[in-house]
Amino acid sequence: MGSSSPSSPDFAPQDGRRKVFDEIRQSWVKATPEELVRQQWLRRMVGQLLYPRELLVVEKQLRELPHLCGSEVPDRRLDILCYGKSESSSPPLFPLLLIECKDERLTEDAVNQVIGYNHHVRACFVAAVNLSEARMGCYDAQKNKYMFCSFLPSFKELMQWVKR
Repeated sequence: MGSSSPSSPDFAPQDGRRKVFDEIRQSWVKATPEELVRQQWLRRMVGQLLYPRELLVVEKQLRELPHLCGSEVPDRRLDILCYGKSESSSPPLFPLLLIECKDERLTEDAVNQVIGYNHHVRACFVAAVNLSEARMGCYDAQKNKYMFCSFLPSFKELMQWVKR
């Protein structure tokens, strides 16, 4: 993550509870600590790293993902999934980046959680993020393990890496 922090989310009290507006889901959601991490990263992804909002999926059950319909998947909910867009293949959308948001220090358990989810999702890249750090990685078949860096690249950079 760069030196600048993600922008702050918009808050509103509703029904006596603090809520935050999710621009991707176009709805107010309960402002839990994890939700605040998710919203700050979504704002950064769209505003600074130029991830197309129409390619972002937030808080979905694995079985709700179009490319997993009809598959045997665990009853799990992902935090953020960004699809990539291909002009030359069918289907035109593919899972590009799967993100797990944490409101605590990033641990190997958090990284292993997103890797486990990715066994089903099959995104090109995975990341675990909290308010102050990101660990983004991809699977290296030659080394037979995920390799990680400590930042989240722009959408354009990820798409360029996929095309190589």
